[in-house]
Amino acid sequence: MLKTVEDISETKKRLRIEIPPDAIEREIKNALNRLRAKTKIPGFRPGKAPIALLEKRFGKEVETEAMERIIPEYYANALREANITPVSNPVFEEGLDFKRNSPLNMTLLVEVRPKIEGLNYKGIKVKDIPVSVEDSDVEGTLKRLQEEKATYEPSEEPVKTGDLVIIDYEIKEEGKKFTDQVFKVGSERMLKEFSEKLMGMKKGEDKEFEITFPEDFHVKEFAGKTLGFKVSLKDVKKVNLPPIDDELAKDVGFESLDALKEHIRKEILKSKEDAVSKILKAEVVKKILDAHEFEAPESLVNEELQRLVDEARAGGRTETEDALRQEFLPAAKRHVRASILLQTIGEKEGIKVTEDDVKEKVKVLSEKLSLTPENVMKYYITRDGSLDGLRHSIFEEKVLDFLLEHAEVEKGD
Repeated sequence: MLKTVEDISETKKRLRIEIPPDAIEREIKNALNRLRAKTKIPGFRPGKAPIALLEKRFGKEVETEAMERIIPEYYANALREANITPVSNPVFEEGLDFKRNSPLNMTLLVEVRPKIEGLNYKGIKVKDIPVSVEDSDVEGTLKRLQEEKATYEPSEEPVKTGDLVIIDYEIKEEGKKFTDQVFKVGSERMLKEFSEKLMGMKKGEDKEFEITFPEDFHVKEFAGKTLGFKVSLKDVKKVNLPPIDDELAKDVGFESLDALKEHIRKEILKSKEDAVSKILKAEVVKKILDAHEFEAPESLVNEELQRLVDEARAGGRTETEDALRQEFLPAAKRHVRASILLQTIGEKEGIKVTEDDVKEKVKVLSEKLSLTPENVMKYYITRDGSLDGLRHSIFEEKVLDFLLEHAEVEKGD
């Protein structure tokens, strides 16, 4: 039973729990009966071995099983009695001093979600951001479609931007040779200086030159170095762009160029409106956060901080662990506080995530990522161990939608 609750801080509680000896003995007896039902003892029929004999042979294992059952039960009861919701596993402050026929006393440190007093989240004023679709937006998309449908034809002309080249090259200082490498000249994936050195070359020509790589070059072994290259140009292919007409539109599934343009215009408008919606939602959350001071639980901040550091490492950041943690600590706290805010508002408003919500989200993600719904669910289950992470994401989206619906959106520039 719960003996006392001590407030350590806004997010930490100390619980003192006592489990009476009769409850412990009852659980031990139940464990012994379960053991007797499945244990074969020579000289006794199955399920008929004396309890005293089983206790003598398996006493410690039985006591351990009983503790593993009864401690979580009394801990859960204490949480309900104290009316607190933990955000992480409890920490035992003292070792368990278990003695038969004596009460078991436990002192636990529990991190909890802070209570936000006087929560005000309706009628938050934000300024709208008007959007429009320009002809240049549509033309840019049509040009990208045109480039996707482009073909390449062999050419004897000098290399220009946009050409595909096939080259052999050697890095002289590294002693490394590469054959039949395909590059698109001027591509963002290709170092600008390298593209410039290939300009004007013709099929069959050789060329030697040096390149100084920037300090932040994505291939770490080349970063900051000046290296000599010996290049042989084996083939040049010029781009052949199809005309932007009805045939191009039919090739991508539309009846005419006008129908394709109208579809593009609607998609761009929706994309811009979605972007504005995200901006306004972020502004609403920021204003609510600024108006309510509350502490972020340390364990949640540490989890989020590690996630941000790992993300930075995956993106190529090379600073020390301490430097990255110091840089991302404010963001980690802000993210956790925002998540707690959304959770609190969602619970207060009775916002739920249904199975239909999950199915719809999986469908949208599968279309966006060109994956089957089964593979989308498999990804989340592999990453999180369940679909809880996806459900939490849907829950926060629904809370954000609610906040924007109840915000006071003013006309903006």
